[in-house]
This record gives sequence, C-alpha cells and structure tokens, in this order.
Amino acid sequence: MYKRRRFLTTALCSALLMAGLATNAQQAQDSVIINLDEAIQIALDESTTIKIADINITKAGYAKKGSYAALYPNVSASGSYQRTLKKQVMAMDFQGQSMEIAVGKWNNVNAGVSASLPLINAQLWESLKLSALNVELAVEQARSSKVSMVSQVKQSFYGVLIAQYIYEVYKQVYDNAATNYAQIEKKYNTGKVSEYEYLRAKVNVKNAEPNVYSALASIDLAIWQLKAVMGLDLNTKIGVSGDMDAFEQEMLTFNTNDTVNLENNSTLIQFRLQEKQIESTIRMTKRQYIPSLAASFSYSYMAMGDDFDMKWNPYSVVGVTLSIPIFDGLSKHYNIRQNQATRDVIRMNMEDTERQFRIAHKGYMNQIATYIENYYAAVSTLEMAQKSYDIAAKMYELGKATLTELNDAQLALVQSQLTMSQAVYNFKVAEAKLDELQGVY
Repeated sequence: MYKRRRFLTTALCSALLMAGLATNAQQAQDSVIINLDEAIQIALDESTTIKIADINITKAGYAKKGSYAALYPNVSASGSYQRTLKKQVMAMDFQGQSMEIAVGKWNNVNAGVSASLPLINAQLWESLKLSALNVELAVEQARSSKVSMVSQVKQSFYGVLIAQYIYEVYKQVYDNAATNYAQIEKKYNTGKVSEYEYLRAKVNVKNAEPNVYSALASIDLAIWQLKAVMGLDLNTKIGVSGDMDAFEQEMLTFNTNDTVNLENNSTLIQFRLQEKQIESTIRMTKRQYIPSLAASFSYSYMAMGDDFDMKWNPYSVVGVTLSIPIFDGLSKHYNIRQNQATRDVIRMNMEDTERQFRIAHKGYMNQIATYIENYYAAVSTLEMAQKSYDIAAKMYELGKATLTELNDAQLALVQSQLTMSQAVYNFKVAEAKLDELQGVY
C-alpha cells in the first residue's frame, strides 16, 4: 500500500509538471514573437519617455520661433471712448472781468494703429542664438533618452534569452532524471536494483523539478521586465526569438584593445551645449551695454462732440527711439560674474565626468576580456563534461557505474553549459552598456 501511494504521488507530481510545461508551451504559441530589432523599434514608438522627449523638442522649437518674432514689426490697434460726466471749468480774466468757461466735449472717441520695429538691438540678436542652443539641447536630451532606452531593451532582451537557455538546460536535466527513474523503477519492481538506488533516482527527479519551475518563473519575469521597458501593456503576450549561441562569434571577435570614443557620449555633449548656453548668456548680458535703436509709427483718428455727429480728425507720428544705458547699480556686471562662475563649474563637472567615463570604459573592457576567457574555459570543460557524461550514461546502462557517478557527470555538464551561456550573456550586457557609454545605438 505504501509503495502504491509513493508511486501515485510521484506520478501526480510529474503530471503537474508536464501540465505546467504544456501551459507554458501553449502561451508561447499564442504570443507574438519578436526579435531584438523589433523590440527596439517598439520601445522607440511606444515608450512614454521617448514621447515626452519628442514633445520637449517640439516645445523648444516653438520657443525658438517665438524669439524670432521679436525681429518683426509689432503692430497693434487700439480704440477708446470716454463720456464726460462733468466738464472741466477754466477761470480767466477778460477785459477786467472774471469769466468761467466749461471746456471739453461730452463724447471723446480715439482709434488708431501703432507699430514698432527694433533697428539695433544686440541683446535681442544674441538671444536668438540662445534659443537655437535650447532647441539643440532638447534634441540631444531626446537622443540621450533613446540611447538609454535601447540599452535597457537590449539588456532585458538578453535576460529573456538567458532565462530560456537556463530553462532548456534544467528541462534536459529533468528529462534525464525522469528517464533514469522510469528505468530504475522497472528494475526495482523486478528486484534487480536496491531500494537505495530506487530512492536516489526518485530524489533526483524531485530535486530537478524546482529548478524547472524556477526557470519558467524567471522567463515570465524577464518577459514582464522587457514589456515594461518597451512601454507595452503588461497583459500583452509576447515571446522572443533567438538564442545566446548566436552571439558567440561576435564575442570571440570583439577587440578588447579598442580605445574609448566619447565624441557621441550624450552627457558630455549636453555639458558642452550647456557651456555654450552660458557663454551666450554672458555675451547677451554684455550687449546690454550697447545702445539700442527702435523705430515707431502711429496713426490714429480722434473725434470730440456733445453728440455723436462728430468730425474725425487724423493724427499720425513716426520716429526713432535711442536708448543708451548709463548706470544700473552694477547689476549687469554681477550677472556676468555669476554666469562666469556657473561656466567654470560646468567645465569642471565635464572634465570629472569624462574621467569617470574613461574609467568605466576600461572596466567594461576588462570585464569583457574576463568573460571571453571564461567562455574559452567553459567550452573546453564542456567538451570533456559531455564526453564524461556520455561514458557514465553508457556504463550505468551496462551496470558498470553507479547512479551517483552518473549524477556527478551530469552536474559537471550542467555547470559547464551554464558557465558558457552566462559568459555570453555577461558579454552582451557589458557591450550594451559600452554602447550606451559611447552614445551609440
């Protein structure tokens, strides 16, 4: 009775595991399969971060166009109506007699147009350059968001691939353990193997099951992470195509002696643009010392009367206005000094950041070199581990090796497989970070 209950329990666990694997396979069939390039394109199209960056570019463009409007004439129309409630009274002496006369009309109407145009305004011209730099900075910030987004998508995509590979390895371990258990169970029922070996085979199956479940959960979590980075609804069913083996040749041909190229590094480019902005602000402040000249024109009609049967009289003027700054309490001087201090801080931060990036580049290169060495070591170990496992499996089938020896050979094989795939995964993640550092995608 006890043996029968143990058999049913084992069969139930195996059935549950197979059902879980079948469900996962069905979900994979229902999913939309995408490759890395498609994942990147979806992220660039759907990511909220990228959409916000594009809106900021548009907003900066509008601000630039608005600043150019100051170069055009400023034309406005105006009109007014006044009703006199009590007329003003003027007192005067006329031929020795005092007289009081009410002046003005009950109705006063004024309508006209006016225009002004800057002729010489050095500060305004410099502000146009500053507006152009603002647009350029917004564009670079958007590019920075795309570079960072692509790096995140790559790393998440590689995370799904490595999770799938680990699942395949543990699934193979489980299949081997289940096959061995089925064979040993038959021998045990006929009395050809000991109960110890039977129990050991059963334990191997039990030990293999959690790894398979964990690997399946890791795949789901990695796909959720990828969907989050891409900006997709988390309920969207997707799968990825490809495997880590496709990147092996790329890793083996990677040149770890390449020098760092930070010309496209977005952070440094933004520092340089900010420095240009401060320089432009300093020049704009200095140009406030330069006199400005503006032209103006006004044309209007005025009418006055005690009733609305009034005569309209035109009135027009044209002129120029010259403004010469003389003294402002040293306000411009201190603004210039303040901006110069800000410029010096930006330069120091840029130099320090560049040093940190060069250190990071060196670190990535050293890591990649280590991953390549790990891969070579794992490849040589894998060949020996595979051969050792094949021999152990054959000897066990012939009864010349124990189950423990077979398990040890399989463990060495699994470790070699995981080490090799982990080296490729680590290389691709480091490469994605290296591309982000260099500002390419």
